[in-house]
Amino acid sequence: MTLPASFFARPITHRALHDRANGRVENSIASIKAAVAADYGIEIDVQLSSDGCAMVFHDDKLDRLTAKSGPVRNYSCEDLTKITLTDDPGTIPTLEQVLELVSGQVPLLIEIKDQDGQMGPNIGTLERATANALAGYTGDVAVMSFNPHSVAEMAKHAPHIPRGITTSSYQPAFWPEIPDATRNKLRDIPDYARTGACFISHEATDLDRPRVAELKNAGANVLCWTIRSPEAEAKAREIAENVTFEGYLA
Repeated sequence: MTLPASFFARPITHRALHDRANGRVENSIASIKAAVAADYGIEIDVQLSSDGCAMVFHDDKLDRLTAKSGPVRNYSCEDLTKITLTDDPGTIPTLEQVLELVSGQVPLLIEIKDQDGQMGPNIGTLERATANALAGYTGDVAVMSFNPHSVAEMAKHAPHIPRGITTSSYQPAFWPEIPDATRNKLRDIPDYARTGACFISHEATDLDRPRVAELKNAGANVLCWTIRSPEAEAKAREIAENVTFEGYLA
């Protein structure tokens, strides 16, 4: 299994082509429409509603991007789709709504967010919801997660969809909720083969990690996150085959 060629033909917008000053916040319908219009690939995130729906939203809490507060998982799908985004005319979309909108026009990269902050085996519901939403979707799509258990779970529910691991240097300052032992393990990307992954999306400032080169030499595709300038893009492309970007036009 490999990523379709479309994932390398154009840069990938991080949480879609958002521009909060112009009424497009991350992962919103407006930002997704803008990315499609600009012919960029799209990376989105999914979180779980209380009744088992895959919602397109990055944070595990509503506070930063809406007037509501608390965990996304405390609200039903119906309630979440009525919550207006801050600085954006839209509401929180479902994955089904985004799939219908994109409809294969550009490649779509879906990050499945870890649900308990521990990167452990407490997974399943969001993965099933994601797979169910993707059933019958014919556009170029791939899934990934920081949690290797989620990636392995997607192999069970949607084995035909390319999957990858979102990878990082796992500095304690940025991942305080994850136990030291887990960070130290994940840093070395030990689950690539076990999960049947065909790509990684690695932290851009850590692309010179020897394990990244090892995987690339063994045939893994290497994407990266998150690029915020042309200079950073040029440097990342010395190693990565494509970039996930925001804050400028790659």
